[in-house]
Amino acid sequence: MIAIIPARGGSKGLPGKNIKSLNGTPLICHSIQSALKAKSISRVVVSTDDYEIAKIAKECGAEVPFIRPRNLAKDNSMVMDAYFYTVDRLANEENEMIESFVALLPTAPLRLPEDIDNAVSIFVNNSADSVISVTEAPIPIEWYRKIDKNGLLSNYLPEFNKAANRQELNQAYIPNGAIYVFRTEMLRKTRQYDMNETYPYIMPRERSADIDEPLDFEWTEFLMQRGVNKL
Repeated sequence: MIAIIPARGGSKGLPGKNIKSLNGTPLICHSIQSALKAKSISRVVVSTDDYEIAKIAKECGAEVPFIRPRNLAKDNSMVMDAYFYTVDRLANEENEMIESFVALLPTAPLRLPEDIDNAVSIFVNNSADSVISVTEAPIPIEWYRKIDKNGLLSNYLPEFNKAANRQELNQAYIPNGAIYVFRTEMLRKTRQYDMNETYPYIMPRERSADIDEPLDFEWTEFLMQRGVNKL
């Protein structure tokens, strides 16, 4: 199965983050290395609009067969459109339909090769529409609060039972951005990551860091130095 790593040049929260050195290696290379070592992945393609990212991605072993058009790399661009552009262009130029693919965001560098393989296995064994990696939410969703227009604190969910113990509440899960496995035409048809047959791949919180701002970067580097994703 093909792995697509989307990496645009623009980043507001952490400029240049996709090639910023994380524990001595450019951020994007951590995802490339995991994909290259995954048994289920036949090729690793980086989709980018940035020539510097393309250069570094190639040095790390990925393919960058073409540069993504600028209109697919704006702040308001949908990453799924970059996926469609990539699979369609590869199909047209190589005369091979890409029925399914794995998407790996470079901002989630702590996934292991076996995480990718396990997610693909769930996808294949269940004939799934998609598989999304998730991790346990740190607190129950019922504990969330909101602040109304009068500045008052209130329950986020109206049905919240204040008397319930944590053990009585359902475990909530949140996507961690590490792994997505899609059936191409189902994604194109629905334009939704969650479909009728979407299965989870549960990852531990220590491998679920998602880098969006400087503090995320520092925390992820700390975790890497502790060896949480040692290949």
